[in-house]
Parts: sequence; C-alpha cells; structure tokens
Amino acid sequence: MTAPNGWRHEKTGLSLSESHASVPTRGGRLTRRLMAFLGPGYLVAVGYMDPGNWATSLAGGSAFGYTLLSVVLVSNFMAILLQALSLRLGIASGRDLAQACRDAFPRPVGFVLWVLAEAAIVATDLAEVIGTAIGLNLLFGIPLQIGVVLTALDVFLILWLQGRGFRLLEAVVIALTLLIFACFAIVMAYAQPVLGEVLRGFIPQTDIVRSPDMLYLALGILGATVMPHNLYLHSAVIQTRATGPGRAEKLDAIRLGTIDSTIALMFALLVNASILILAAATFNVAGRTDVAEIQQAHELLGPALGTALAPVLFAAALLFSGLNSTVTATLAGQIVMEGFINFRMSPWKRRLITRGLAILPAAVVTMLFGESGTARLLVLSQVVLSLQLPFAMVPLVIFTADSAKMNGLPAPRWLTVACWVVTVVVVTLNLKLIFDVAMGSVTI
Repeated sequence: MTAPNGWRHEKTGLSLSESHASVPTRGGRLTRRLMAFLGPGYLVAVGYMDPGNWATSLAGGSAFGYTLLSVVLVSNFMAILLQALSLRLGIASGRDLAQACRDAFPRPVGFVLWVLAEAAIVATDLAEVIGTAIGLNLLFGIPLQIGVVLTALDVFLILWLQGRGFRLLEAVVIALTLLIFACFAIVMAYAQPVLGEVLRGFIPQTDIVRSPDMLYLALGILGATVMPHNLYLHSAVIQTRATGPGRAEKLDAIRLGTIDSTIALMFALLVNASILILAAATFNVAGRTDVAEIQQAHELLGPALGTALAPVLFAAALLFSGLNSTVTATLAGQIVMEGFINFRMSPWKRRLITRGLAILPAAVVTMLFGESGTARLLVLSQVVLSLQLPFAMVPLVIFTADSAKMNGLPAPRWLTVACWVVTVVVVTLNLKLIFDVAMGSVTI
C-alpha cells in the first residue's frame, strides 16, 4: 500500500536514533547557523581521502604523471553534486537513503541493494584496514600482519567517541582532517611541482578512455572519490541537526548543509590532488613509473626530496587518514543495516563483524604476497566501489526528483539533470572496464 506522500510504506524508526536531532540549529545570525551545520560535510569528506585514494593516486601519478588530475577534479565535482542530493533527501523526506530504498522498492529489490551496499562497506573497510596497517608499519615498524589484526581495536575508539556526543566525534574528524592537510602542505613544499604542468593535468584528455590501463586507474580514482557508502552516510548524519518543520527552515538547512559539504569536499580535493601531484613530481619525472605501493613511495620520498621529514609526514597522514575513515565506515554500516532491514545491532558487534570481513582477505594477502599484494588489493577495492556506485546513485536521483516523496522540496531540475549525466558517465565507464577485462586488455 502506498503512503500519502508517495512512499510504498510509512517510515519506521529514526536514522541514527541515538543522535537524531541532537544538535540545535535554529535562531541566530547566518554565521551561527552555519557553524551549527559544520560537521556532517567533513564526516563525508573523510571518505574521499581514505587510504584507498592513496593507492590509486600514487599509481596514477607515478605511471601517467599529471594526466589523471582531471579525473580527480571531475570526480570531486561529481561528489559535490551527489552529496547535495543526499543531504537534501535526509532533510526534506526525513529518510536516509537506506530507509528510502526500503520504503520505495519491493522487498527483493531492497534486499539486493542492501547486499550491494554491504559489499561496498566491506570494500571501504578493506582499504582502511590495509592503510592503517601500513601506517603503523611505516611509523612504528609493526609488521603488516599484526597491524591488520590491531585495526580491529579501533572499535573501542568509536564507542568512546559516540558515547560522548556527536559534536565531539565531528570535532575529532575535523582535527584529523586538518592534520592530514597540514602534512601534505609541508611535503608539497619540498616536492615543488611545476605549476604549469599541474594546471594542464586538470584538463581532461581522451587518452584516459583509450588506454585500458589508464581507464582502470581512472575508475579506481572515481571509486575512491565518489564512494557509495557516503551517499547513505550523508543522508543520515545531516539528520543529527534539529531542523524545524517548516518549509523555510528546511530550505535554510539544505542551503547551509550544502555549503558545509562543498567546503569540506574542496579540502578533500586538495588532499587527493596533492597525493597524485606528489607522485608525478617525485617519481614520474625521475622515470619511476612503477611506484604503486605506499611502502615503496615512503621509502623513495626521503632520498628524492632530500629530507627525512617528508616520509614521516607522509606516514603520519596515512595513519590519520585510516583512523578518520574508521569513524565514518562504522556509522555507514549502522545506517545501511538499520535502514534496509530495520535490524539494530550493538555498535561494537556490528563493527567487529564488518572489520572481521575486511581483515580476513587483508591478512591472507599480506601473508602470501606482502607489499605488492596490498597495493593491488587497495586498487581493486576502489574499482569494486566504482562498480557498485550506480546502485546507490540511481535511487538517490529518482527519489530527490519526486516532489511528493520530498514533501514539496525536490531537487532543482538542473541538479537532477546534472546528476543523471554523472550517472550515465559512471555506468558507461564501468561497462567499458568490464569489456576490457573480458577481452583481456587489462588484468585485475
């Protein structure tokens, strides 16, 4: 039976019920209201600079110089558009994307989408496991195999933060994001890339589509940038803000939330571009087009830049990135499970199950193949995310274009059209990749 507002079923339960509408936003000047919305965008931006981005950007920069900077740029603009839709869905409909899928589609369709979303979260967690383990290894000499197992302990960090309020959790994420940015700003000062070549790299080139190897890395960058779990995440965390029931109040919340996420994603763009620029300016120009492992890049940075500080900052930023991503992956896992199947589980149980599914392949690969295996697994995890992305994008665009489902606050037509174009581009590139793999043009 269809509900009066266009959904198949009435909404049941609150998204992130323990933190729902816990942050007051009403009243005061514009700057005060904007500060109240500062936070959700950075939780989302964390996913756009997680360890998976490092592997794809390092490999792309060392192999193809600055060429794939255009992919980083375009991917980031895609992310800004899609995240704007995601937060609009959460504010206008009162549903996160997982709840919306459950309420809009028949149960078999919802089940398939849930399985795909869980697979995307495991792929995300896999990148975080490997990235954090590598960071521990580079900074403290902890063996990769032990580091992989130690990442399971982050569940206690998550529980501690969640128990002390959502604003503290957001503050920790923002602080770690700023530390990552500071680390790369210093390293980039040592690398001294040529500005003209950097700017040319932001111009898209047809070689990206014609070269199967370049397309594979481009899709990895796309999957590492526009991450499907972030679409579920943003539609839920924006509901931690106590938005008023009126149309004007909801429109104001959408506007302020969009400003927050756009600024945060521009920080993510700077970090992602810096990783690729660093690889291009340090390794590609020296003829080292084979640098794909994070450990290899760390080893070569010191001699290449003539300072021992650069590899330390590089490793520290990687560890901060892994810890930061852990927070958002945990929240996304909770949102997806509760939203799709209305099943609630203790956060520590949910975290240990998800992390266990990621630890197993990571541990096997590190034991059998070492550093080279972890690099391939990182890139593959990001390509998996890219392949799963349309299954989150299509429902999001459909829901936010429906005035009834959005309680009279649908996305502007230009935004809907732009996001449909993005969706078609992503699907087309994914089909091209599948064809190249089937024909043997590229090996995964």
